[in-house]
Amino acid sequence: MATAFVLAGGGSLGATEVGMLAALTEAGVRPDFLVGTSVGAANAAWFALHPSEVDSLASLWLSLRRRDVFPVRPLRGLLGLLGLRDHLVPPSGLRRLLERSLGSVDLTGTEVPVHVGATDVLSGEEVLLSSGNAVDAVLASTAIPAVFPPVQLDGRYLVDGGTVNNAPVSHAVALGADHVWVLPTGYACALTSPPRSALGIALQALTLLVNHRLTVDVERYRDLVELRVVPSLCPLWVSPADFSHARELIDAAYASTRDWLGVGCPAGGAHACGPPGDLRPDEPAGGAAAQ
Repeated sequence: MATAFVLAGGGSLGATEVGMLAALTEAGVRPDFLVGTSVGAANAAWFALHPSEVDSLASLWLSLRRRDVFPVRPLRGLLGLLGLRDHLVPPSGLRRLLERSLGSVDLTGTEVPVHVGATDVLSGEEVLLSSGNAVDAVLASTAIPAVFPPVQLDGRYLVDGGTVNNAPVSHAVALGADHVWVLPTGYACALTSPPRSALGIALQALTLLVNHRLTVDVERYRDLVELRVVPSLCPLWVSPADFSHARELIDAAYASTRDWLGVGCPAGGAHACGPPGDLRPDEPAGGAAAQ
């Protein structure tokens, strides 16, 4: 019987996965392998290397600033808009961050096996990376189309895995998992206005799209494997481009997951909250402004 953790994408909301991992491991729930996409790939790769050091992963998240991931280069952004470059943001900041946290490890050299989801930008095919340099694989999985440039690996041009499959339950099942735990990042359902930045709007739209795909996958696989989707935070008030609330997200996700485990972590159903239109909280938790 194999247990898989599936970690979804969602920009800065990936901090919630750290709290979920802390609660799961504290309860003795441990994976035989991990599958991750986008920011979930970064978290999965780090956890696969250091499965007993979730606190260190939390510290890494607490040190993050938006400029570390999305360094502002106005001229490069203008060239991208004019069609003279294929991206708006240079990947150098993200690569440095990944190299510091993952080193030069190969995906086959982690303590827990890990697989990274990406998308072939030419064919639209899902690509599962199970070997090769971990930094390159995660960089490909996090390459948001138009924001970051595609990453060329083995003759293919790869972009964010969340473009096609943000929470790759299908890959976990195909790899032999009998028990699948999905760690979703959710979406910013309690924003009272759209994010102020173009990047924030793009990430918010992407999280809405991919959360819909997760709901479809849950319905498809719930009778084939023992499938549990850790409840995402709801209402969630943080834009996926805002890295300044990592502590709150980690702590809230830890507490929520611990409580859910305490009542038997019901299997099957997806998110604890419905579509954004059904969420109209009188006072968004945390009161943070959109970024």
